[in-house]
Amino acid sequence: MNFSEKDILQIEEKGLTTQEVEEQIDIFKRGNIKVNITEAATVGNGISKVESTEKHELIEFYDSEKEKHSILKFVPASGAATRMFKALHNFADEFDPENDNLRGYLDKKEDTDLQRYFNHYDKLPFYEQALKKAKKSHPDYEELSHDHQHKILVKTILESDGLYLSNLPKGLVPFHKYGSHTATAFEEHLFEASKYIAVNGVAKLHFTVAEGDKEKFQGEWKEIQQRVEEKTGVKFEIEYSYQDPKTDTIAVDNDFEPFRTKDGDLFFRPGGHGALIENMNQLEEEVVFVKNIDNVVTEDNVQNVVDFKKMLGGKLFKVQQKVHGYLETLDKGNVPSEKLDEIQEYLREELFIKDSSNHDLFIEYLKEKLHRPIRVCGMVKNEGEPGGGPFLVKDKNGEISLQIIEGAQIDNDNPEQAKTAKESTHFNPVDIVCGLRDHKGESYDLNEFVDEEMSFIADKTKDGKPLKALERPGLWNGGMARWNTIFVEVPVETFNPVKTVSDLLKESHQPR
Repeated sequence: MNFSEKDILQIEEKGLTTQEVEEQIDIFKRGNIKVNITEAATVGNGISKVESTEKHELIEFYDSEKEKHSILKFVPASGAATRMFKALHNFADEFDPENDNLRGYLDKKEDTDLQRYFNHYDKLPFYEQALKKAKKSHPDYEELSHDHQHKILVKTILESDGLYLSNLPKGLVPFHKYGSHTATAFEEHLFEASKYIAVNGVAKLHFTVAEGDKEKFQGEWKEIQQRVEEKTGVKFEIEYSYQDPKTDTIAVDNDFEPFRTKDGDLFFRPGGHGALIENMNQLEEEVVFVKNIDNVVTEDNVQNVVDFKKMLGGKLFKVQQKVHGYLETLDKGNVPSEKLDEIQEYLREELFIKDSSNHDLFIEYLKEKLHRPIRVCGMVKNEGEPGGGPFLVKDKNGEISLQIIEGAQIDNDNPEQAKTAKESTHFNPVDIVCGLRDHKGESYDLNEFVDEEMSFIADKTKDGKPLKALERPGLWNGGMARWNTIFVEVPVETFNPVKTVSDLLKESHQPR
């Protein structure tokens, strides 16, 4: 492919080479590679169901072990609140109180989220602040019709001369109102983290944020630090990172030629959340909990969430002890055949690594399978919420392992694959605890465990023109494809994402 000198300079400024860009274009030409799902992971077949007694034992084990480890909570937080307020933006653009009435508009839209908003908007954590601003900017507010008031209030929530909430990072939108103060998703993550990751009275958190937003998060922390630290009795170490520009990917047009902007420049897009494996790879901690920025609960519901976090952490510590012990045994040599059989059984029964082939270098094979980062993933029963599903997947070498698979990765044109996909009972709520060091205490290079073939091609638009975008293998999909994986069932009460503003009106987001 012929790149101009201007193109080459732009590519190099991204930290990329022309060869890497050409390899990305080859992926577009190849298309999405479908995975080979052999079975849906279900309770008893890939997903563990932890009963009450074992749950308490794992929580106690976690509490007894955690002070010996360096622990951190990793929160992808680069998302903007724009999509969260999309229905309100549409309403502000479309609704004309002179000619429309609210009931007719809602009936026409058939949008249940919008209907919930108008039924209960006075319960939003920022309602009183918005109403106060609306009345200040419209002195005749009380005399106006309800339809006019609704339009003014929505515009006050959204626009720059009001609260301008849709322009904020999602993590800094007020989520919950407690008497005299409101708490953002950022603050709720701190409060939750203080309950299970604090070691020697210090809780470490890492937020991946969009460039330009770091100062906003730091400003919020300055505002709330005294209140949060006094309430929790914990000191916080908070760090931030951006998605590395070299993880951006070239976009192409429908003819697989590089997409160009109106100025003739190459157009690069962020490589999706899969690019965050590089951010995680820079961490020094041994144990990392991963949770999305919008999945938080109110303070009065947090203990239930904390208990299940500790349960997952206890499970990780148990698995790590076993795996590290096996690796130390293999490193010493002269391992009796009974021990080798035990290790192979553990791989098959506990880690669900199933390989039918014979291995001449059997001990090296066992070492290779054990010497991997470990993730313990909470799985929630599927009740219609979106999210990747847990499956047993066969790779091109014939090895079967537990994987989190997105719908776009499944070959629904294949009747057998489509049938297997429909047998899935659970989804991944991004509730993961990771073990990032090996039995010698050395950090893994996480890039060695990515399946690059699990990248996504998505159809997007730019300047009104269609383009194809490449997303890197998802952080918890292809980005962790070669990790050792444990799936554990957790209750749906631990999953409370806020995808739209109306989700804040659900009971789980209403403080008692």
